[in-house]
Amino acid sequence: MREVLPDIERWHAAGKQVALATVVKVYGSAPRPLGAKMAISEAGEMAGSVSGGCVEGAVVQEALDVLKTGQARLIEYGIADELAMTVGLACGGNIQVFVEPVNW
Repeated sequence: MREVLPDIERWHAAGKQVALATVVKVYGSAPRPLGAKMAISEAGEMAGSVSGGCVEGAVVQEALDVLKTGQARLIEYGIADELAMTVGLACGGNIQVFVEPVNW
């Protein structure tokens, strides 16, 4: 969390909405550990990483939708998932990412 906090604070000071994505479950091999975090501003700015670059683009899109709806969601990416292959998670494992709006 410490790695993304300065960006979250900066975006908040600028009046931007922010979503936080957290790796909450890892199955098999994964590029980032349990608890890895990525913050996303309403402008699509990113800080941190949940997959070392494999699924970040897809997580940003989910985060922007979370900011529009205000509803958190749990997303799973993995090698057996058709979406995961299109976004590049080819490490052989699965990850679950919880995306939530940051409420001030």
